Order: sequence, then C-alpha cells, then structure tokens
Amino acid sequence: RFRYSDGVRRNSKVGRFVPPGLLALISGVSGTGKTLAAEVLAGELNLELVKIDLSTLVSKYIGETEKNLDQVFDAAGFGGALLLFDEGDAIFGQRSPVSDARDRYANMEVSYLLQRVETFSGFVLITTNLAGNVDSAFRRRLQAVIELPEPSADAQRAIWEIHLGADECDAEVDFDRLSQLKLTGGQIRNAAVSAALLSAASNQKISESNLELAIKRELKQQGRLADSLKL
Repeated sequence: RFRYSDGVRRNSKVGRFVPPGLLALISGVSGTGKTLAAEVLAGELNLELVKIDLSTLVSKYIGETEKNLDQVFDAAGFGGALLLFDEGDAIFGQRSPVSDARDRYANMEVSYLLQRVETFSGFVLITTNLAGNVDSAFRRRLQAVIELPEPSADAQRAIWEIHLGADECDAEVDFDRLSQLKLTGGQIRNAAVSAALLSAASNQKISESNLELAIKRELKQQGRLADSLKL
C-alpha cells in the first residue's frame, strides 16, 4: 500500500481520498517480535527506521510535547523515514474524561497528534501490547493492522535452532520438548543467551539443566510460574 499510494493519488479518480501517508499498528504480547517486524518493513521499503523515545518526547510542561512532535515529524518528512512509536499507547492512548486542567491538556496532545499524523506524508507505525488501549480516533484512521500471534510449536523450534547450534548442545537437549513450553521469540532468545553463558562459565556444552535454569529465570522475570511447565 505504501509503495503504490502516491501513484494512485496522482493517477486515479479515487486518489483524492487516499491519505498522504500510512498509519499502521502492530499488536502482540511482549516478545512476539513487533520491533523486529518494524525493522523488516523499513528495510523492505528502503526507509530509515526512526524509533521514537517517548520518554524524551512527552513533557509535563504544557505545549512542549507538541513542539517535540513538530520537530520529529518535520525531520522525518524531509528524510523519508519510518517513524516507530514503540509501545505507542503511552501517547496514542484513549482520551479520558476531563476532570482537571491536566486531563484537558493531555487530550489536546492526543488531538494534536491525530492532526499531525493525518497530514504526514510518510509511514507511521505504532506497536502496542494491547490494541484496545489505542485511542478510537486513531484506530479509525489505521490503514493496516497487524496482529502478531504467539509462535506455534514449529515456530518455537525454529527459533531455538536459530539461536543454538546442535553442535554446541549436549545430545540430551530436546528441541521438540522445549518447543512445547509456549514461549515467545523474545523469551527463547533471552533463555538461549543465558544458557550459553552458563555453559561458558563451566566450559561445557549447553546442557538440559542449563536451559531449564535459564528458562526458569526468564519466566520468573516475566511473572510466570515455571513449575507449571514441568521442566
């Protein structure tokens, strides 16, 4: 759509209804590869990926957030970039009922951002863990919505094999069993790194016990009970 929208705007009768840019949303639980998907899209479209740091963009001072947004969109408009608002529901979130002055100005920020996105001629991509947190006015203007599912058992096995070679693991390591644990790609990556470090510390191949300990540590950090997985 992004590749062909400019031609449709110039050459088709319906072109006047085609927005100047593209607003898309990628949703999925943490670790399913939303940021990686953005990097792939930017590469395919030959666009520079500009990841917006919301902590530096959003200001508690009235009017400063809008100024920061102006600078971002102006710079991206000249450079031909894909703007990535990672975990963007922090700024694209639902407008709330006005109970005080801060609520009013927060809603004004969302309204301003909506206006700026509509007139931006580039690619704006929002990632979020919960699509329902994004303001309904933004959702109505989305030209593409991509939901990344948690990986299947086959996909999990492939991810394990991408990160760990069979020659660096003990013969007892069973990727088929590991792929039944319902882990996301991010969790598998973190567990693989941790297991490799554990094996390096003992100067041995990656063992089943290394992987079990690494997975338990990762799940504990994510707030999941490892005991239920029967490791």
